[in-house]
Amino acid sequence: MHTEGKERETERAFKGFGSVKGRGSGLVLSVPLLVIIMTSEARSSHQCCRLSTPSGYRIWSGLLWVLLVGFSPGSWAQQGTQPQSIKIEGDITLGGLFPVHSRGPAGVPCGEIKREKGIHRLEAMLYALDQINSDPDLLPNITLGARILDTCSRDTYALEQSLTFVQALIQKDNSDVRCSNGEPPIIPKPERVVGVIGASGSSVSIMVANVLRLFSIPQISYASTAPELSDNSRYEFFSRVVPPDSYQAQAMVDIVKAMGWNYVSTLASEGNYGESGVDAFQQISREAGGLCIAQSIKIPREPRPGEFEKIIKRLMETSNARGVIIFANEDDIKRVLQAAKRANLTGHFLFVGSDSWGAKNSPIQDQEDVAEGAVTILPKRASIDGEERISRDSQYEQEGKVQFVIDAVYAMAHALHSMHIDLCPGSMGVCEKMDPVEGRMLLQYIRSVNFNGSAGTGVMFNENGDAPGRYDIFQYQLSNVSNPGYKVIGQWTNHLRLNPEEMQWSGGDRKIPESVCSFPCESGERKKMVKGVPCCWHCELCDGYQYLLDEFSCDMCPFDMRPLKNRTGCRPTPIIKLEWSSPWAIIPVFLAILGILATSGVIITFIRFNDTPIVRASGRELSYVLLTGIFLIYLITFLMIAEPSVAVCAFRRLLLGLGMCISYAAMLTKTNRIYRIFEQGKKSVTPPKFISPTSQLIITFILISVQLLGVFIWFGVMPPHTIIDYEEQKPPNPEFARGVLKCDMSDLSLILCLSYSIVLMITCTVYAIKSRGVPETFNEAKPIGFTMYTTCIIWLAFVPIFFGTAQSTEKMFIQTTTLTVSMSLSATVSLGMLYIPKVYVIIFHPEQNVQKRKRSFKAVVQAATVSTKSNDKQNGESKIEPDRSQ
Repeated sequence: MHTEGKERETERAFKGFGSVKGRGSGLVLSVPLLVIIMTSEARSSHQCCRLSTPSGYRIWSGLLWVLLVGFSPGSWAQQGTQPQSIKIEGDITLGGLFPVHSRGPAGVPCGEIKREKGIHRLEAMLYALDQINSDPDLLPNITLGARILDTCSRDTYALEQSLTFVQALIQKDNSDVRCSNGEPPIIPKPERVVGVIGASGSSVSIMVANVLRLFSIPQISYASTAPELSDNSRYEFFSRVVPPDSYQAQAMVDIVKAMGWNYVSTLASEGNYGESGVDAFQQISREAGGLCIAQSIKIPREPRPGEFEKIIKRLMETSNARGVIIFANEDDIKRVLQAAKRANLTGHFLFVGSDSWGAKNSPIQDQEDVAEGAVTILPKRASIDGEERISRDSQYEQEGKVQFVIDAVYAMAHALHSMHIDLCPGSMGVCEKMDPVEGRMLLQYIRSVNFNGSAGTGVMFNENGDAPGRYDIFQYQLSNVSNPGYKVIGQWTNHLRLNPEEMQWSGGDRKIPESVCSFPCESGERKKMVKGVPCCWHCELCDGYQYLLDEFSCDMCPFDMRPLKNRTGCRPTPIIKLEWSSPWAIIPVFLAILGILATSGVIITFIRFNDTPIVRASGRELSYVLLTGIFLIYLITFLMIAEPSVAVCAFRRLLLGLGMCISYAAMLTKTNRIYRIFEQGKKSVTPPKFISPTSQLIITFILISVQLLGVFIWFGVMPPHTIIDYEEQKPPNPEFARGVLKCDMSDLSLILCLSYSIVLMITCTVYAIKSRGVPETFNEAKPIGFTMYTTCIIWLAFVPIFFGTAQSTEKMFIQTTTLTVSMSLSATVSLGMLYIPKVYVIIFHPEQNVQKRKRSFKAVVQAATVSTKSNDKQNGESKIEPDRSQ
């Protein structure tokens, strides 16, 4: 059958404006009730026959399409999956995909009306078509039509709907189809869609792009930003007037780094948009370095009850990561904010939202306190004015992607215009070369467009069909502003321009909060990195004598230096010496001065009364030698305390052992003389050899020369010099470290220097013990014995004190004081035992300083014999009165 008088009278009628109220929001959005009236052929029952082919194709023409945006979700459920569309007749037809309704509940494809993303954007395309069709310079004498479909925010549903765009390109075999009268049917050919505007969601665009690519139909999206769509080998017919998320991710990485954050979590809605956005963010952050991801959480497409509470709990496992990078749809954003509020975490999380959050009010409605301080990003936009627009009385602001919908329609129109000029020069309307429009050629013209868009910015595409990245940076501010809401705080166009002074955080705080895994180490602390997490570390103090070489390692200061207080470097160790004003020096100096005065007094007295019996009887020659040794012992105290120099060190070596050597050599010679006299007297009346004063002096000087020989050999082998000992006063706390200026005399060399004198002292003590039985009136053995006993006790006490303080930080002071005091006490004992009584008698009892009867050697021998027998009887417990007649 053939239909007479085919009518093409389709028109778009605006039946006024109805009101659609948001549930519970109290906001009213005025939208046109769009009624699309198809051709009268749709009402002719005889116009078509039902196809009976196994493929199950249905005849799409002849249907009445009505989009009544005020329908409730229940009405969509009643209609099932029947396609809902707007049909606008034109010479060239563009397709349109818009999420007029949200995703429906289980079993229902469509839910509630989306006032902003759906109605606003749809109106923008209608407005752009009106503007283009009324523009005499753009596609003159060519009218653009449209077939606009509702995706219901679901990729599978959108795929079914988009099959409408390819019907005209599908070749159908109708040879076996006959009407009841046997004639072949007349099947109206569906309109041919040359290009598609949309879709909105990236997952929807990907699904649709796979179909449109098969039929070479170019597609320009106004909102899909998934980086995956930049793959020109897979989505070669896909272009977009919005920048891809790779630019957005770069901008978000720049924002995070500009705020000084290095530890953040990511949150993504399941699907291409969320997952691709987070993947791009993670990849760029890895390449940039200095930014770590604490948690990367995916929000399921169909979240179960309690899912968002679990997400918040997971985010709190790394509570230091307060920054949350969120690539999610509006519903997921809102439910995340609600869960954070229920967990009493208002003000804890610092959200950085993608363009799906942008500057929208719907995601943060009733959650403003949780969203306060959120930084969001949105491609640069402008509010578009026109006759078809949202009512000025509405509380809704124009949706952010309206500009891009208009730019997408204009990009398609400019491409068709350039194509028409090239293929149909001088032709009015569509010429044969553009009927039909070849999709691959149109794609080339689309990629070549370059014009100023509705916001005054250039619209162009790169080789992958991506628009350049231009973003506005917003922050949602609630406190201390007269008009709470989103405030522009910066821009991003290949690089970030952020105004930190414009930022404001929870409670009106102007200081940028921290979102770091580990806080900066204190001065002098190194970073010990946590394995596998380059932004996390433990701070360890550079202890002891270490300083901070770099932020990851410590190093020891040179031996002569100690670390600064902040351990950022090293400083010279202070050098000290024993000061005259030190308590460690005052006592030895005081004793030495007293000793020198006393010794000088004794020497002066002996010189003054040199020829008196007491002086002569004490052995003048050896007494002067002994007193010289005692004087030198006192004098060494000043050398030990004086500031070390080469001369001082040389005199220390020379005099340290020499004074004691002279003293003990003289005493040893005396005790040896007495011992030999009385031992010889027991055997014969012949006096022993070498008992004359001259002999005694020679023996003494021979003994002294041994000490001098050793010292001079020491001088030759190791010349005296000063050293700075940095190990002696090096306590655990370097603040108390000191370098000690001293002579090059170790403890061992000091003991060796005194060892010969100690041998003389011990030998003298042995002779004193052997001579203890000699009568008191005949010898000085007993005073010398007492002197030696006391001296031995002093030096036995000296040894543990001297070596027991070897590990002390006051070692030098203690050892110097111990040594000088011990030597002064030894000298004082010798002076007090041997000479002070004689001086006392000489000065205070001169009557006793007279010549007594001179004895022969024989008398001495008899006295020795009597004394020996007396001692033997006393040992046998027989008491004999001593003979005092002598």
